[in-house]
This record gives sequence, structure tokens and C-alpha cells, in this order.
Amino acid sequence: MTGPVRVLIVDDDDLMRAGLRAVLSSDASIDVVGEAADGRVAVASARALRPDVVLMDVRMPHQDGIAATRELAGVAPAARVLMLTTFEDDDYVFGALSAGASGFLLKRTRPEQLIEAIHTVADGDSLLSPSVTRTVIDRIATASPPDPVVAGRLRALTARERDVLELVARGLSNAEIAGELFVEESTVKTHMKRILAKLGLRDRVQAVVAAYETGLVRPGAPGRE
Repeated sequence: MTGPVRVLIVDDDDLMRAGLRAVLSSDASIDVVGEAADGRVAVASARALRPDVVLMDVRMPHQDGIAATRELAGVAPAARVLMLTTFEDDDYVFGALSAGASGFLLKRTRPEQLIEAIHTVADGDSLLSPSVTRTVIDRIATASPPDPVVAGRLRALTARERDVLELVARGLSNAEIAGELFVEESTVKTHMKRILAKLGLRDRVQAVVAAYETGLVRPGAPGRE
């Protein structure tokens, strides 16, 4: 994207918000446009500030991060939500992704990884901590009934687009998919944009879930750990 990434920090811990602001301010390509201490304020702030990325805590008073993420889809649909929490419980991850989050990281993540994650999410990709990716995706897929509309649209994908979607669902990054298919990374990104457009999906997480739901990839199939 052009220009700095506009970030809204949401966390009920004053010290944590200050620390996150300090880390993010060290990157000239990130602009912290605001802070919020609970989900209700986060939704109002996102509506007013129009951030590119909302760095969202899970457990907060008044309204938690998962409920706030669900509301953001209506008031700030362009904002990408990156959940940041101390909890590695699958229930939190499952709830966050089902609510529309584009990424999930643990608070013990190193500063440089957090900055990279924000840029990744801002660019339209999705991101999960490796320790939770496979179990959570499997759970979402098996808990969600197949969407017949998406299943029908799957037939519109080309053979190469289906290959890309399958590799995305198995946990490979764009760079790894490019290596697997012997193409440029920019080509993989183009395929992903077309896949999302054809399937009527918002982001990479939804594409992964759709791949499992429609049977393109089976839960428990070999993939990246």
C-alpha cells in the first residue's frame, strides 16, 4: 500500500498500549493514529479514524476484542484486525477469526515480528502464529457448514488458482507457494486476488476456511506445521 500504515492500538493495559506505540513508532512506515482501552471505544475510534489495521486485544472490559471485531465489519470494513493476546487458547483464536480478524499473534511476539505482521495484514494477507494455525483452521472448517454459494463459485477457478488455494490452505506463504509452483511471488499475489474476487471472499483466512469447507483440502491432511 502507498503511504504509512494507519494503526489503531486497542488494549485495556495503559503500559501495554504505551509499549506498543513505542515499538510501532520506531517504523517510519507506520502511523499510530489512535488508542482505545476497550472494545466500545475501539469501534467508535475506528469509525472516526479509518485505520488500515486495528491491533486488538482479546480480553477487555465493557466489550471484548472479539465482539468489537465483529462490529468493525460494519462500521470500518476496510480495517484489518490483528489480534494480539497473551492467550493461546484455541477458543480465543476460533472466536477472533470467525468474527473477521485477519491475523492472530501472541503478545510474546518479538517487536520486529509485530511490525512485519502489521505490514502483512495491511497488504491484504492474513497471519497466524505457527503454533495455532493448523489446529484452529481444522476446527473452523469442521465446525462450519459448507457454503453452497462458495462451493459453486469454486468451479470458476482455473487449475492453477485451485493449486494456489490448496497450498494457501496448507499453510504456505506467498513466497513458499512461488517456490513450489516455480513462479514469481507477484504472480501468486495476482492469483490470490483473483481467487478472492471469484469466491466473493474478503481475505486469506476466509479463503482457507472455504478450501476446507468445500473439500478442496481435508482437515488433517499433510501440510506445514
